[in-house]
Amino acid sequence: MGIFGTKKDVPPPHPRQEPRFDCPVTADAIAKVFDRCADFDRRVLYLNNDPARQVEMLFIAGQVRNERACDYVLRPLAQNEALRTAPDMDAAFDLMANGGLYTLSVQVRDTADQVIFDLIDGSVALFFPGKGQALTLSAATEEKRSVSSPENEPDVKGARDSFVESLRTNTSLIRRRFRAPELKIEEQIVGRRSVTPVDVVYVEGIADPALAAQVKQRLEAIDIDALVTTGSLEQYVTDESHTSFPLTAYTERPDRFCTGLAEGRVGVLVDGIPMGWLFPATLDSFFRTGQDRSTSWAVAGALSVLRYVCMLITLFLPGLYVAAVLFDPELIPVKLTLSIIAAKADVPFSTLTEVLVMLLAFEVLQEAGLRLPSSIGQTVSILGGLVVGSAAVEAKLVSPAVLVVVAIAGIAGYTAPSQDFAGALRIWRFGLTVAGGLLGSTGLVLAGMSLVYRLARLETFGVAYLTPFASNAGRQKEGHVVLREPLPEVKTRPDHLNTENRRNQG
Repeated sequence: MGIFGTKKDVPPPHPRQEPRFDCPVTADAIAKVFDRCADFDRRVLYLNNDPARQVEMLFIAGQVRNERACDYVLRPLAQNEALRTAPDMDAAFDLMANGGLYTLSVQVRDTADQVIFDLIDGSVALFFPGKGQALTLSAATEEKRSVSSPENEPDVKGARDSFVESLRTNTSLIRRRFRAPELKIEEQIVGRRSVTPVDVVYVEGIADPALAAQVKQRLEAIDIDALVTTGSLEQYVTDESHTSFPLTAYTERPDRFCTGLAEGRVGVLVDGIPMGWLFPATLDSFFRTGQDRSTSWAVAGALSVLRYVCMLITLFLPGLYVAAVLFDPELIPVKLTLSIIAAKADVPFSTLTEVLVMLLAFEVLQEAGLRLPSSIGQTVSILGGLVVGSAAVEAKLVSPAVLVVVAIAGIAGYTAPSQDFAGALRIWRFGLTVAGGLLGSTGLVLAGMSLVYRLARLETFGVAYLTPFASNAGRQKEGHVVLREPLPEVKTRPDHLNTENRRNQG
């Protein structure tokens, strides 16, 4: 019995079957694969209204757009004189494969796997009697969520579009911003059952070829049944899985994604997930926002310093308060000490218990606000923060100072642009508070050292996680740290990315 559940035997090998469907390329064999599928359909077509010259059409309703199927397939079969007067079915097959149908994409398929996955992707398959091959014609529907403004990464001076669930829409959003032909988009398939397309995006001549190769290699090594959630990608490509800190940086903004590509990072897009990942993800990646490059260097630098200061506040303030009250009261001004003592006189719990309970209550309120509908969630957060907090103080369950300290630490945590990173900070905040309550300032310092040690051991694709504070074997240079220089003065890309071309402007 372990912390992750009951100990089990080693699982059996993951079954691998190639080809997936070992059957002839005929309409009946393909139809048998889609048996008990309500959206699968087949239809018999006649060339020149001759029942002796029939063609079977297979398609999946919902994946195919009806108007395109009619215009690309049915209309040419009825109106194309060359097809109607073809001497035999082999000649008609050759005509359709070489321009007799009105579509950009016509594929001659020799295996059942090719035909089946073309049908799933939205193609129409045509079968000729006794041919042993099939023609697949792309007639996929374009029904998808329209491009809208980003919800989680708002920007006053930035673009107003964001990634959607359609992979090709996302790549087109990138192409519109990054028009260089050196932009490479290489596609892989991940997931044995889901068969999910995953695109690796990088700029040839800028990105490190070794980094791009490593990203592709890790994607190829993912051997799972389905890639339908973000965790199915993030937790398989990272260097370390037993850590609360995120090792992958994601964004829903195409402009920020392109900025990462221009820096020399390698991006990943997954069909069905409206966001993109950038590798490697270092500490500074989780403290950047889209507006950092839209505002002046002074404003951007001040906001960056504010975020790092708030990170320290949300981590250490509760533990520092507990340590000062219990072990080192001389650290607190005399008047404030007397005020804390007077407020705590009727509170039956210790300071450590008070702070831990309030931190836990803060997390409960936040989780409740996230899971409920937006209108109800906001009401619950307001009522919980004001009514419950005030009632707890009036009932002498917690002291006002504890409520203020926890509120400041909680609000400071919201300044982190990355919610994944903020979640890791909240976990460590509990540990630092307990250390301060048990050993005072000494325990707080030791816990802080263990946090720095843990972060220093992390790497992401061979780059130190603490970049830009880490040296990366002496390669880290000035200009890419907390305080950003004016953009015209930043002539080179970050050295830790090991880009092929470090110069980014004249």
